[in-house]
Amino acid sequence: MGVLLLVLLNIGLGSVNIPLEDIFAALFNGEVSRETYRYIVLEYRLPKAITAVITGSGLAISGLLMQTLFRNPLAGPYVLGLSSGASLGVAVVIMGASLFGGTFAALFLSKWSLVIASSLGSLLVLMAVMLASIRLRDTMAILIIGLMFASLTAAVVSVLSYFTPAAQLQQYIFWSFGSLGNLSWDEVSILAIFWLAGILIAISCIKNLNTLLLGEQYARTLGMSIQKNRLKIILATSLLAGSITAFAGPIAFVGLAVPHLIRQIMPINNHNILVPAVILGGAALMLICDIAAQMPGNEFTLPINAITSLIGAPVVIWLLVRKRKFLF
Repeated sequence: MGVLLLVLLNIGLGSVNIPLEDIFAALFNGEVSRETYRYIVLEYRLPKAITAVITGSGLAISGLLMQTLFRNPLAGPYVLGLSSGASLGVAVVIMGASLFGGTFAALFLSKWSLVIASSLGSLLVLMAVMLASIRLRDTMAILIIGLMFASLTAAVVSVLSYFTPAAQLQQYIFWSFGSLGNLSWDEVSILAIFWLAGILIAISCIKNLNTLLLGEQYARTLGMSIQKNRLKIILATSLLAGSITAFAGPIAFVGLAVPHLIRQIMPINNHNILVPAVILGGAALMLICDIAAQMPGNEFTLPINAITSLIGAPVVIWLLVRKRKFLF
């Protein structure tokens, strides 16, 4: 119920003040006082609110999966290098567009070309990490490999940035800020398909996630296939984090912080309760951050990446200090 109210609040607030009755009329195909209100609600604000729910819940679940798999409270959805791979793909397209002119540059810098480049970058890193997970028995070694891939791709992006003109560099920086408001209904539908697939795989891992809390050695004695379970968790995280990064950009903090926030509010480690709670908590936090980012009544919109950390970090710090313990 709380998430639904936040969705309505997110739709209702913005640079254009739309009466509440017109919002409901637009949502349920009624008569609105101005036809432009219907367009704003249905073509911009509603897709943005749905994107916020998908992004927040997907990143939060990805963070929970990574923290449980690696038994590391600092693990997040991008710890495997997926975000860095996506950033490298986008950097190659944007910064490489300066080598071409006219039609080629316009084609390279289209919205779908950035989505495809981001997806390919994440996919390449995913394939490398999954290959490593098949060959390695040590889960922590996979974590280190993911961090090394992230460092490697970040280094390549830095080299490209050094030789890139200011205009292309600025466009890449704007992409790295993250955005929830530039998706069409077709793009939201594709993102929702990947989100649903990732969520379903994550739900199928709940029993094994509870077993992993007791340690990998104990899990093996119970007959659990560590390698198969590891691949499922990595696949779910990749579907969620990779698709979200491709369509909304690299949005930080949410995946790392929300599982800790939920554990502080609900001091439990049972994933039967944690998984739905984290899904709702991630969606709620992202909606709150988006409401703050769009600065209701003002035409300016702040970078969502900055707002997630500005709002989320103090809350996590306050909860940790108040509880005086770190649950994991």
